[in-house]
Amino acid sequence: MTTIARSTDTLTRDALTVLQPGFVGTTAPDWLLRRIGEGLTSVGLFGRNIATADQLASLTAQLRSERDDVLVAIDEEGGDVTRLEVRTGSSFPGNLALGSVDDTDLTRAVAHELGRRLAACGVDLNWAPSADVNSNPDNPVIGVRSFGADPQLVARHTAAYIEGLQSAGVAACTKHFPGHGDTAVDSHHALPRIDVDLDTLHARELVPFRAAIAAGSKSVMSAHILLPALDPTRPATLSPRVLTGLLREELGYDGLIVTDAVEMQAIASTYGIERGSVLAIAAGADALCVGGGLADEDTVLRLRDALVAAVRAGELPESRLADAAARVRALASWTRQARGSGVAGPGAAEGAAPGSDIGLVAARRALRVTGSAAPLSSPPYVASFTPVANIAVGDETPWGVGAELSALLPGTVTGTYGPAADPAAVLAAAGPRRIVAVVRDEHRHPWMSSALDALLAARPDTVVIEMGVPQAAARGSAHLATHGAARVCGRAAAEALTPTPPLP
Repeated sequence: MTTIARSTDTLTRDALTVLQPGFVGTTAPDWLLRRIGEGLTSVGLFGRNIATADQLASLTAQLRSERDDVLVAIDEEGGDVTRLEVRTGSSFPGNLALGSVDDTDLTRAVAHELGRRLAACGVDLNWAPSADVNSNPDNPVIGVRSFGADPQLVARHTAAYIEGLQSAGVAACTKHFPGHGDTAVDSHHALPRIDVDLDTLHARELVPFRAAIAAGSKSVMSAHILLPALDPTRPATLSPRVLTGLLREELGYDGLIVTDAVEMQAIASTYGIERGSVLAIAAGADALCVGGGLADEDTVLRLRDALVAAVRAGELPESRLADAAARVRALASWTRQARGSGVAGPGAAEGAAPGSDIGLVAARRALRVTGSAAPLSSPPYVASFTPVANIAVGDETPWGVGAELSALLPGTVTGTYGPAADPAAVLAAAGPRRIVAVVRDEHRHPWMSSALDALLAARPDTVVIEMGVPQAAARGSAHLATHGAARVCGRAAAEALTPTPPLP
């Protein structure tokens, strides 16, 4: 690697300013602090960086000891995608649960409490909410991260979420523009393609983003998806037609445009991260998210130098890079002022006092029970059918109902099963215990359906709990749809199965 520019010149500072890198560890490495001193204005945090709330607060204070306006970003959607509670499961149920309740005051209250907790730890930019309309039930990466399949419902809850989050002084980053809901491919692995016409795009995908802009979302994240109706050759993240023509000019958005992670294969395996980063800034992006997978100094320097070289070669206008850097600094200024003023203005929700259990309240309201069954009178056998987690969710976060049922019914036993699950082995492990079968997106996994067929044929009193999108037909002696796999969703389901569940 060759550094081609001095760290003190304006061009290099601007190139550093537009990066949002990650790092490894629960304290900031020396190289990161040094680059912050040279102009780096944003840092992205992931589950690997967080052990406790106190440790996180110390980490963010360490970052701000270098400069007090550094943006500290995180991917904290609540629900299935959590970084604050990556090892325990989230205290908030996630978007699909909130959309199923369809109470915008509740959504606003949940987002405000989530924002309050982030702000208390020194985090001031949240790569959330997902404004994707989950119109394709086979979507492997959005699913319960979406408020639902109805554009108007998604729009009103996106706006409420932004209002609640930003009222706590944390900038929202509405994603994944112009909409990742109608895909059957995960852009972490390949480039998804959405073949819809412009009328469909405006009537469906763009409706929540218009609402987000009207609600004042401080940033918007682009998606690595190809929409031939808008641009037949370049994915949205790299497309001037999408980022500048559609988002800036047609929709009138004037906030910060952030890319989804440039090391995702939709970009990395097609353009490479250096070329992809240059094209993204040229297309109208202002900040480059990187660091979920590539979290080292070399990556930061590679991208910095690629941007500087592109300007010097005439491939990237210096004015475009300067404009992007100015937008990053403007958001950093807003968040610094918000921290100083203790923002809790319009959008702050009543009934969500600091430390409240608003997330559990929401999870209880989102629970849907079909059929009827006697409450569990003794510790059951929980058969958890576990699909491979997508990268956004990760596999380090626990999910299910076993732990929550064990707390209410000590002696509960849990077994975990994958695609090679043998129903006979499940029945043998359960013995005389009542079976609680836990699934996640049964409709997308034929092996889960086959396992349930066999269990229900042998044990009709089996309870089924769906913790993904409840697309498959309800069955079992009772069927519980939690609309998400967060810890509080498991708690709500466990309460419903025990004789004397707590009152809401």
